[in-house]
Amino acid sequence: MHRAGLKPPPPNFVVAMPPVDGQVEQPIAVIHRLSPEPTPWQSNLQLISSRLNSLQVLPFMRFILGFLSGVLGLLAGWFGLAALVISLAGPDRDGGLAMGAFFNIGPIGGLVGFATGVLLFIKIGLVSQGPSSPEAERSDTVPAPVQTRVSPAFAVAVLVLAGGLAWWAWYELIRSPYLTRGFMTLQLQFRLPAGMALPPDVTDVHIAVEEGQQHAVVTLGARWHGTDGDHRVILASATLMRKTSRRVVNLEIPDVPEQTWQVDLPGDPDPTPGYSPWRFPSRTSAPKIEMNFRLSADR
Repeated sequence: MHRAGLKPPPPNFVVAMPPVDGQVEQPIAVIHRLSPEPTPWQSNLQLISSRLNSLQVLPFMRFILGFLSGVLGLLAGWFGLAALVISLAGPDRDGGLAMGAFFNIGPIGGLVGFATGVLLFIKIGLVSQGPSSPEAERSDTVPAPVQTRVSPAFAVAVLVLAGGLAWWAWYELIRSPYLTRGFMTLQLQFRLPAGMALPPDVTDVHIAVEEGQQHAVVTLGARWHGTDGDHRVILASATLMRKTSRRVVNLEIPDVPEQTWQVDLPGDPDPTPGYSPWRFPSRTSAPKIEMNFRLSADR
């Protein structure tokens, strides 16, 4: 019990009271409050929170984060409702159902999603500054309005999602991963060793063309073979569409180990004037099949 008119000692200090009734002065031990050291990610969140909630940027950042939350909700609602309608409707042969779901029904989900995103920002993105002191709660004065701040975790999540979507839009729409000339045709010729017979059927020939991590569409038509002197030649074509510095051709036919060739073309190539020189596979094994190619474009 403290004397009337004296304030309680501040925490984490040891104070001595004046002697009372001739007693010897005794120090009053105060238990120190030990708080754990903040982890690095907690320190980073505190730094982000202090910058977000500074008086100069708080109103502007609230508007930006609220708007971004609404936009993310709009995209989620638009695409989510359209995908749900398409999945419930079943097969769509001509694509009309998908277009109707995206352009006619999707905007409804977009409006609902935008409102939901803004409400989530208000409910979760804005948190109270902190509880009021016990002295203020016990006083008879009118309590001050509760101060709010932007939640750093919510802000980081919104900015990461918005940044990821912005990067995807830039990569797909501005810096397109597709070839400048559109679809290009890679014509392939595989020359078998002299005297070696062709596979008995076209279904016995398996050709794969890799474009980076993707696979191009390979076609063997009705005229899938020819001759070059005493050599039989397998003819095929593949449709290229992506920019990449790695293009690989694989050939598999019966009784022959898999053959692999690297296609020496730039990442965004132009048509070649003619066929390349014949070349052996990267892993030379008998029988040695040669390959050459020519690249053409429709425009």
